[in-house]
Amino acid sequence: MTSAVDIVCLGEPMVELNQHEAGGAYHPGFGGDVSNAAVAAARQGARVALATALGTDVFGDSLRAMWKAEGVDDSEVKANPDAPTGIYFVTHGADGHRFSYRRAGSAASLYQPRDLPKDMLAKTRVLHFSAISQAISASACDACFAAVEQVRAAGGLISYDTNLRLALWPLARARAVIRFTIGMTDIILPGLDDARQICHAQDADGIADELLGLGAKVVALTMGGDGVLVATAERRETLAAHKVKALDATGAGDAFDGAFLAEYLRSGDAFAAAAHANAAAALSVTGYGAVAPLPRRADVEAFLAGKAG
Repeated sequence: MTSAVDIVCLGEPMVELNQHEAGGAYHPGFGGDVSNAAVAAARQGARVALATALGTDVFGDSLRAMWKAEGVDDSEVKANPDAPTGIYFVTHGADGHRFSYRRAGSAASLYQPRDLPKDMLAKTRVLHFSAISQAISASACDACFAAVEQVRAAGGLISYDTNLRLALWPLARARAVIRFTIGMTDIILPGLDDARQICHAQDADGIADELLGLGAKVVALTMGGDGVLVATAERRETLAAHKVKALDATGAGDAFDGAFLAEYLRSGDAFAAAAHANAAAALSVTGYGAVAPLPRRADVEAFLAGKAG
């Protein structure tokens, strides 16, 4: 019998090779936005599972070992012997971090609605996925919509990160799919740059109004150095960004997503959840890689206590 979890994350996990210095060695790590968010949520104390597929290769094995160490449930992750696990490379320069992907034909991109863990989805409190989960293939996009229907029918919440990647699909298609998906979403977690391409509005308040108008119940709009705008139909608030020594912003948005969902499920308060996630995201950029620097609950609480003190 499948046990209940707090959050099911649906999408593509990847192995990361991160070059900390120009011309230097590539350091192995882990990525994929929903996998990062899953680990971030688990480190905040949530019960988290993944719905995806991996290749039966060394990269897939390393992801499973990492999830086991983090307490993330991979019992419903499919193994595909005929397709690889996706990988990507990160380089750093004056213009920030850059990504190079090797994901075409990956096991996760071949995921289909029939692969979904129906029993687990019927018991989860939240389904979390992103536009990347939809953009990697038509079948993966279909799986996302099927999962949304199953979770909503069972009374669960839908969380969605717009994570716009125009290398994966053209803007017109992305905008149409993302806006349609927002109409099924309870919690929308966009970045400002993405939102400006998806929405007609260009200012933060206008974007929040538009996203709420499309159907979202909670908007947490991350704005980099300008902080986070949190909005519901009844209230909105802007939280200032925390000043830290940033080394690598890879996965900061995913850190925010996971920490937000874990704290929202714990407190039921979107504004408290955003404050917690804002701190977690700040701490996540103080180390290299998407997963290694993700903070644990005690780290976030100590950081916030120090700010309050």
